[in-house]
Amino acid sequence: MNIIYENRELAGEELELADKDGLYYLGSNLTLQRCTVVIRVPTRRLLICPSRFIGCTIQVKQELKNLDWSMAFLKGCRFTGRQTGSDFGLRFPDRAGWENGGIEDCDFTEARLNYCRFHGCDMRTLRLPPWPCFTFLDPIGRSPELNRVKWPGRFGSVIVEHLSTEPPSTVALTYHAPSVAERFGTTPEELKSVLEQLDFIVY
Repeated sequence: MNIIYENRELAGEELELADKDGLYYLGSNLTLQRCTVVIRVPTRRLLICPSRFIGCTIQVKQELKNLDWSMAFLKGCRFTGRQTGSDFGLRFPDRAGWENGGIEDCDFTEARLNYCRFHGCDMRTLRLPPWPCFTFLDPIGRSPELNRVKWPGRFGSVIVEHLSTEPPSTVALTYHAPSVAERFGTTPEELKSVLEQLDFIVY
């Protein structure tokens, strides 16, 4: 069953996305103001279409993997819960449906992000998740400098060596240290000892 929120403005309401057999469409032309959005479905049950989230609280109760938020404009929103591989911001400025995407003044301090990308936005307006998450600012521009660093385990060869191949719109990348440490044969402490040497990392 398709559950579609489109062509309307909602204010001060709670949307609970919990039907595991449903497919939720948020948009097109949906505006949510000061709403609480509770997500209890996996990514395959959720599609973010052109929409606007203003001053909303977005509670992720089931980890979202590879969700693309970049069709949405997000302003003043607070995120909680776990996301892996999500994209936020103005990713495709010249592509129909994505041209109004963006993110500003949002708070991720209570979220857990891993390999999440931010596109075409001013990162100074965002509150990022603290350690054990960490964020590379300007990962493409800083790629040569990051590649000169000796990274523990396979983090350097698998992640850092390929930063220059990220989409040109990428302005920041956020990782979850325990997750990447386990995957690439190192520890959060070893990663942090390297991160502390760099002044363009947020953690």
